[in-house]
Amino acid sequence: MFLVCGEALLDLFIEDSDDSGGVKFDARVGGSPFNVAIGLARLDVPVALLTGISNDLPGEQLNSVLVKEGVSIEYLIRNGRRTTLSLVGLDKAGSPSYSFYGIGSADCSIKYEHFPEIDGKLTGLHFGSYSTVIEPVATAFKKLAGDKSSEFISYDPNIRPTIEPDIDIWRSGVDEFCRYADLIKISAEDYDLLYPGKSQDEMAQHWFDLGAKLIVITNGGKQIRAWSRAGYELQITPPGLSVVDTVGAGDSFQAAILKCLLSLDKPKESMGYLEESHLYRILNYAAVAAALTCTRRGADLSRPEEIDSMINNL
Repeated sequence: MFLVCGEALLDLFIEDSDDSGGVKFDARVGGSPFNVAIGLARLDVPVALLTGISNDLPGEQLNSVLVKEGVSIEYLIRNGRRTTLSLVGLDKAGSPSYSFYGIGSADCSIKYEHFPEIDGKLTGLHFGSYSTVIEPVATAFKKLAGDKSSEFISYDPNIRPTIEPDIDIWRSGVDEFCRYADLIKISAEDYDLLYPGKSQDEMAQHWFDLGAKLIVITNGGKQIRAWSRAGYELQITPPGLSVVDTVGAGDSFQAAILKCLLSLDKPKESMGYLEESHLYRILNYAAVAAALTCTRRGADLSRPEEIDSMINNL
């Protein structure tokens, strides 16, 4: 069982206003770790989500979607706090902007002592987004990452300045989680917020010095860069498909690359020493998964049959 750790929320997409001044919303379940968990389940990876989920109506919806998608709910922490809400606006290119309403909510308020017992049967853990910087949940997840540092650990900062505007806090949180991460996946947008003007190659070497095995920097529809502990770098260009919006694309990429790495024998040890051709196929698989998600509204993550079909037709 692979364990995804992080937030679960409700995305409210802002629709066009009507003549009366009213505002319409299209509500979708979401949150980056929530999406990654669903993406892994759709890719036939046994997965569970560790997060706080409210007992309110949106919380019940989040819970029911996880069950429907095949994500284990054995590590959910149900509580009476409200569900985090995220207002999502899209620009003409389909790129989202977010406004969060979540401090003190169900996913942000869990502590280490709230965690259920986590047995030794895990195939790995993934951490990401604002749950790694908002207290008290950030401290709880840092302790968990330290406790499970012998396991395969994946990390995606997925920065949300509208919920925590202090980039120094993000930078500190990223530095701490990167000490435990075998796979670091970060978007170029997030990288530039954290390390403006700093060479990606230099930062990749720093993360290798901390113990990372594989580092990937995505850049929307532009080139993806990846560095392997084996000493080489790869660059690939994602397929160009019609974009509805980019919500969930990074999560779809994350789920797909995790699926591929978890299929390796002893992924923690072997992922940093893959042959270039093998790593290229993994990155291409993840890039196609992300591109497919961009062709539809919201974080509708990809399934294996459509990824395989697209790869066969490229």
